[in-house]
Amino acid sequence: MTLSTALPSVTSDAPEAPPSAPPRKRLRRSERIALLVGGLILLPIALVWIYPFVWVVSSSFKSNAEIFGSLNPFTSTLRLDNYIRAWHEANMGRYFLNTIFVTGMSILISVTVNALLGYVLGRYAFPGKRIIYAMLALVVFLPQGYTVIPIFDLIDSLGLSGSLWGMTLAEAGGVSVIVVLLFAGYFAQLPKELEEAAKVDGAGFLRIFLRVYLPLSGPVLATAVILQFMHAWNDFLLPLVLTLSQPELRTLAVGIYSLQNQYFSDWGMMSAASTIALMPIIIVFIILQKYFIESFSGAVKG
Repeated sequence: MTLSTALPSVTSDAPEAPPSAPPRKRLRRSERIALLVGGLILLPIALVWIYPFVWVVSSSFKSNAEIFGSLNPFTSTLRLDNYIRAWHEANMGRYFLNTIFVTGMSILISVTVNALLGYVLGRYAFPGKRIIYAMLALVVFLPQGYTVIPIFDLIDSLGLSGSLWGMTLAEAGGVSVIVVLLFAGYFAQLPKELEEAAKVDGAGFLRIFLRVYLPLSGPVLATAVILQFMHAWNDFLLPLVLTLSQPELRTLAVGIYSLQNQYFSDWGMMSAASTIALMPIIIVFIILQKYFIESFSGAVKG
């Protein structure tokens, strides 16, 4: 007689070990050598490109004797009085506030109008659409100098000449064509089912645009903000023409240009003023560069 005993199954309450991360792919020797050689070639080029900016920033903390004494961008003493004099004596504080107002409002106007136009071109079919695309493409190659007089006449006819609002409207059309084409290409590749589902819920044109498609265009929105910010903050020709009779309305670009006559020999103060104008653009681009790259990579894939 054979006795058979069934052993109870033993279950473990210990948590399962998480799956291990996939092993990192090791580069081959030839790939490592190529990266090393590429780094050795690109590093000197990067240093050459960045040296003028480093020189300007370091010169903003030096006296004239220290600036022209050597090409060494580093200094042991920091002269903050250059920034104080640039902000007050050279009126950079007022120019800075003017530039913030013009840039901020032009971004709001430009991005809103360009996103709507890009949405219509990308999502709707209508007669003459190809002609509009061709005209927009041709405007890209039109130099800014040819449009200064028509823009000045338009702002003057609206009664906005000699005001920050007039300069804001003039700057709002700076990079419209490129941004419109980016929005149109991005909206065109989004699925149509989103729009159909919104229409079933009773949504109209603006609601579909604001609540469905615009939130999905984050990378293009960031690109539009960066391009318009760089254009409005750095633009020189339009603000120069529009503020000839009213120097108190100058932007930073025009204000720095005017320093050549008043403070030609004070290079420390001029470097401080230039640094004040450069730092906001660098900060904004560093914050939004991820979306800037994503928008262009998405446009290429589309």
